[in-house]
Amino acid sequence: MTSNPECHPHVAIACGGTGGHLFPGIAVGGEVLARGGRVTLFISEKEVDRQAARSVRDMEIVALPSVGLVRGGLFAFVRGLLRSRAQASARFRLDAPQLVLAMGGFTSAGPVLAGGAVGAACFLHDSNAIPGRANRWLAHFADEAFVAFPEAQARFKIPSQVTGTPVRHEFQSVNPVRAREALGLRPNDPVLLIMGGSQGAAGINRLALEALPALVERFPLLQFVHLTGAADLDTVQSAYHRLGVKALVQVFCAEMHHALGAATLAISRAGGSSLAEIATTRTPAVLVPFPAAVDQHQKFNAAAMTRSGAALAVDQSNVSGAEFGSMLIELLSHPAKLAALRDRLSNWQPPAAAAHIVVAMFARLPAEQRAGLRPTSPAPRATNPSPSPFNPLSSLAP
Repeated sequence: MTSNPECHPHVAIACGGTGGHLFPGIAVGGEVLARGGRVTLFISEKEVDRQAARSVRDMEIVALPSVGLVRGGLFAFVRGLLRSRAQASARFRLDAPQLVLAMGGFTSAGPVLAGGAVGAACFLHDSNAIPGRANRWLAHFADEAFVAFPEAQARFKIPSQVTGTPVRHEFQSVNPVRAREALGLRPNDPVLLIMGGSQGAAGINRLALEALPALVERFPLLQFVHLTGAADLDTVQSAYHRLGVKALVQVFCAEMHHALGAATLAISRAGGSSLAEIATTRTPAVLVPFPAAVDQHQKFNAAAMTRSGAALAVDQSNVSGAEFGSMLIELLSHPAKLAALRDRLSNWQPPAAAAHIVVAMFARLPAEQRAGLRPTSPAPRATNPSPSPFNPLSSLAP
């Protein structure tokens, strides 16, 4: 394979390990393609990465053997980093990128180190209020950082700019009725979406199941989409079955734009990528930060969003299922409160984060390389209008 940098600049995007890194990287890759560039997407060897990458088109996919740095795992981390760098370097000797973008996580380390060795300009993106350990370390080898939260800029000693977190294009134009129909739900009845992420869903599952009887009694027509994570699927399915409630219960959802688009209200962790998708679809949400997140970054993410009035948040260790249920019932009973959350979300997520990042990266290319690129227009903001007023006395009547 040979590159043609004058016409098709080559961008390497390292984004594996979690959906919070992978999906924003895919969004940036789509923007690079739309402007006439080429993309190599570096992911991890995890099965969740491989499954998600199956939907990617027109990007070269490379799986790297890197592993995260955990207590007692220094040897495995160093071995994975060296193997990852060697594999990326071998790729780059055949087809050198002009630009390398790391989306966070230690899968990013090998491509950034290999990219610097071939003279590529290197960039970081961090979607959290407290940048991750990998990005803080990689900043020593990068030229510029893109961040979702203004408070993250102070953590970097390199030039940085606030761009927001890239979101895939399908989140930009959701419609509640069509989203519910795509999921096999009733199109005009409200939906509660419960999602705990691929890791750490247990706390949210517990709170939701404790609140479930009161919700079902108060709102007989309320529909449930519950993404359980791998460990709790049977337990959650059994809880709905015991109550005689038909619910869409899955380990994870491959089409999150439908799930968020369908939701009247969402319960979610507070990872940066999830918050960007919530804001883009303007889905009212109650956030439950993952207490084991590194540096408590989800707590800081949630605090930033709640300070702006764009979401509510609870500490899972300090709220009972009954209290949690009362909060949900209060929101679902008052359409004006849900509408206020939607309005405030409209100011939260920049509408073209991927485009901003790509424009900033391409500005580092020589003029002759930029000459053949195609300009694109930012995608329109999603509106996610409520299909009808949520009146618990009518739409939720038996």
